[in-house]
Amino acid sequence: MALDKNQIAKRIAQEVKNGMYVNLGIGIPTLVANYIPHGIEVVLQSENGLLGMGPFPTEDKVDADLINAGKQTITTLPGSSIFSSADSFGMIRGEHVDLTILGAMEVSEDGDIANWKIPGKMVKGMGGAMDLVASAKNIIVAMQHTARDGSSKLLKECTLPITGLKCVKKIVTDLAVLEVTDKGFKLLERAPGVTVEDIQKATEGTLIVEGEIPEVQL
Repeated sequence: MALDKNQIAKRIAQEVKNGMYVNLGIGIPTLVANYIPHGIEVVLQSENGLLGMGPFPTEDKVDADLINAGKQTITTLPGSSIFSSADSFGMIRGEHVDLTILGAMEVSEDGDIANWKIPGKMVKGMGGAMDLVASAKNIIVAMQHTARDGSSKLLKECTLPITGLKCVKKIVTDLAVLEVTDKGFKLLERAPGVTVEDIQKATEGTLIVEGEIPEVQL
């Protein structure tokens, strides 16, 4: 019973605290906007120049001029602000973003992240990922635990080009919730029906297991 993309996003939304400024990266992270808990006021930031994103629009609310960094149509909330990409990166580099939620191809047990390039594959460039991982106060990664061939994506050392070093704090995968510590990946929660042994087999890096590991609550 591995978590699907929406369930990963829903679990990550539990990490969002009242008053935070939060950047949502391309892919699974953009889904987090749909699951912000009621009663929590956060300001979602998109690196192409927007503060105050709301959930994805229904078909009758789509505005082709309102897009996020992944070129998906979005909604804006009352009080939102639209500005230049230069101003957006001034905000990011000035460390005014409390939490960044990113996708990743690989994460090392030291918290290194590789999320922008696979050698030999066409790539548009690193985009804002380098600035985000260098400047955010807290970074949570949303990703699949293993690649299509079954190999682990939570590694002792990243094999793909690095985006940032020792920056990831927490990871939510389809199998588990993990914290990056100075001793490796600490297992916090497991997906419903997934055993600790399943997670151990899927994790190449050091996995720290202490006591009973609860299931993810959504």
